[in-house]
Amino acid sequence: RALPPSAPVRLYMYIRSALVAVAALTLVALPSHAAAMQPLPDYKTTMEVLKAGKGPVVAKGDSVTVHATGTVEESMKKFWSTKDKGQQAFTYNAGVGAVITGWDQGCLGMAIGEVRNLKIPAAEGYGAGGFPAWGIPPGGTLLFEIEVLSIKGKSAEL
Repeated sequence: RALPPSAPVRLYMYIRSALVAVAALTLVALPSHAAAMQPLPDYKTTMEVLKAGKGPVVAKGDSVTVHATGTVEESMKKFWSTKDKGQQAFTYNAGVGAVITGWDQGCLGMAIGEVRNLKIPAAEGYGAGGFPAWGIPPGGTLLFEIEVLSIKGKSAEL
């Protein structure tokens, strides 16, 4: 038995509205920063510049002071922030392995005042063992927001 002439049109409209709904839900479900994250060359860590900085940039061997907030992606629980009461800005030596790889590489090239988001996979973070004392599970992916406050080069403060 043949379908009425309007059946294909109704079916088309139903499928079209379903696809539009799925597309809308997909956009709502994705974090707004997902599309803006850029890969670091030769690494799996990704980064997004939230605010541009000015002046000198972080280079290997520099002493860098930052504000940082770290969150475990799987639980979305903050495990550390230099902005919390009783905390202070964090200083480290850039590009020499003094911090986890994703952070070390993800901050190179940042200017004073620049704010970046970093998404660091376990292999470039705390690895398969995690860091349970800080609430970072085995294989945990880390999300950091980092702001460069100052850069001290090898011979002078920048």
